[in-house]
Amino acid sequence: MALPPRLFCDTSFFYACFDPKDANHDHARVVMTEAAASEAALCVTWDIISETVTLLRYRRSFHAALSFLTEVEPGLRIVAYGDRVRVEAEQIFRQYGRDHRLSFCDAISFVMVTTLLDHMPCLAYDEDFRRLGLTVVT
Repeated sequence: MALPPRLFCDTSFFYACFDPKDANHDHARVVMTEAAASEAALCVTWDIISETVTLLRYRRSFHAALSFLTEVEPGLRIVAYGDRVRVEAEQIFRQYGRDHRLSFCDAISFVMVTTLLDHMPCLAYDEDFRRLGLTVVT
């Protein structure tokens, strides 16, 4: 599969890479390998990093969380944002959070992808990104 040159990565993608019991683990590892080989830019926010480290620590182990920080995080392109994104994310959360299982981190990601990142394709395994109308590669 040919990957786009830039991809926005969700926590669900990173988690699948690190959890052999995750249904998407094998596919995520293949995609991660292909992304590295093609030198695709993997874009995230600090929110995604925080959520990934926390999820790995709680569901897997401290070692898994530390491995993510040591092996993956240094190669990521961290996209900064300001108050305007936070305000818009809060509006998205208020609008969709009641009826959809939407994290505030996903609301931030939605605003980032649709406003600052020109609708960049995403690597995600949960349905939240698709429900929000984002382009999901995996």
